[in-house]
Amino acid sequence: MDFERVFADVARTIEGAGVVIMAIGLAVVLVRYCYDVLLRKTPGSYQQLRVNLGRVILLGLEILIVGDIIRTIIVETSVQSVLVLGLIVVIRTVLSFALEVEISGSWPWQARRRDAA
Repeated sequence: MDFERVFADVARTIEGAGVVIMAIGLAVVLVRYCYDVLLRKTPGSYQQLRVNLGRVILLGLEILIVGDIIRTIIVETSVQSVLVLGLIVVIRTVLSFALEVEISGSWPWQARRRDAA
């Protein structure tokens, strides 16, 4: 086994972990939501579902970015792959910021001001 093949497998494993985390996280969040709605009749369950689902997606996206970076830097070192990686990272970063605003109601850099108030 050569160096590139090992890291290609590592990148695939990391990306697979990101997908598994999102899938399992979705299942856990939905089960918890059903429990809250049907058995506990908790008010605000839908908002909590959105927050928890956003957190799961954020975690999965961050792990997927790590896999993409490893694959691009070590396995597919070409200008085209670096440009594609840059585009993927930009799109996922924008998604992460949008999810963070949905979850917390403010931009990530405003958290200190919000906590202080």
